[in-house]
Amino acid sequence: MSSYRLRPPHKPGARIKRPAPSTPAWPSFQGNAEPVGTSPSGRVTVYVDSALGAQAKQNAEDLLNDADRIATANDGIFGTTGGDVSVIVFALDGATDGTGGADHNGCDYTTGNAIEVDASYGNSARVSALFEAELSECLMNGNLCGESTGEALSRWCAAVVGNNALSDFATAPQWVADKMPNWVDRTEDTDQEADSIGCSMAFLSWLISQGYGLEKIAPAMVNLGDSGTLAQLYGNLTGESASNAWTNFQKAISALPNGSASITSDDPFNGLANPMHMTHLTPRSAEVVGRVFASIIADLAAGHDADQIAANVRAAMVPAARAASPAVCPPKSKRLLPPGKTLKRKTA
Repeated sequence: MSSYRLRPPHKPGARIKRPAPSTPAWPSFQGNAEPVGTSPSGRVTVYVDSALGAQAKQNAEDLLNDADRIATANDGIFGTTGGDVSVIVFALDGATDGTGGADHNGCDYTTGNAIEVDASYGNSARVSALFEAELSECLMNGNLCGESTGEALSRWCAAVVGNNALSDFATAPQWVADKMPNWVDRTEDTDQEADSIGCSMAFLSWLISQGYGLEKIAPAMVNLGDSGTLAQLYGNLTGESASNAWTNFQKAISALPNGSASITSDDPFNGLANPMHMTHLTPRSAEVVGRVFASIIADLAAGHDADQIAANVRAAMVPAARAASPAVCPPKSKRLLPPGKTLKRKTA
């Protein structure tokens, strides 16, 4: 993946010196948060648990060096520009291998801008991936996180931006083991259930493999909101009836070399081979292209003539205001954990 690192013009690689910020209100951390630094763009301030040793400090230093790449890639996925966040590296649930997961309080940059990530001694790529999982939820505009669909989207963002460093967090194999209940036509109101998340992960893998990159999927899911389903996402992206989503998904699974037995990861359709299709565009350009694409698909599906299609394309190129996010995110889980922790098994 290309580097997205930003550097100030006056001195390549230098960090901007700012007054020490006040310590954020962390979701659970209660120790001494030692400041490590602020990224060159000023958008990410990194802390570490002062009680931990050199390996945690190295995780935090590596995250600081990677923070602007992650933030810029995240903006590109959602087609907008995010805000500032603070993140602390510590032993979540006592783990120091990344399996403690990550946490924050809300799915926006106001309620969710204090992020906790588990240390991963000797493997800072996992720390970066955990950070992206939570950072992606800050761009969900007050929607989705706490839902099975939003959890899958954040995990896919972590897989793409974090180079699949959290492959052991996979839930799709559990979904297969539980006889593949249909979580395409409905969304579960939790981010802690392995089957609904696993179904969503495999479904997004399929969509990405069909040419619908995350830069198309993420804004479309945000616009659908908490109650949106993967079937509706399919309909909006493809122009086909949403009622075809589950059937066509099942056909795609059957066409895998070993059918459902091929689902041994969260990416059975190899979406990670080409997860984004507009990475060369700026976030603003990606947002415009997404609106134009959606407008054309809708017009073609409705049978509109060329003049009407052209008029709607012109209208789509005018920046549209995003739907207002809730004043306070609903009190749902925002915690990322691997299946062996607290993710539950539940049949349809």
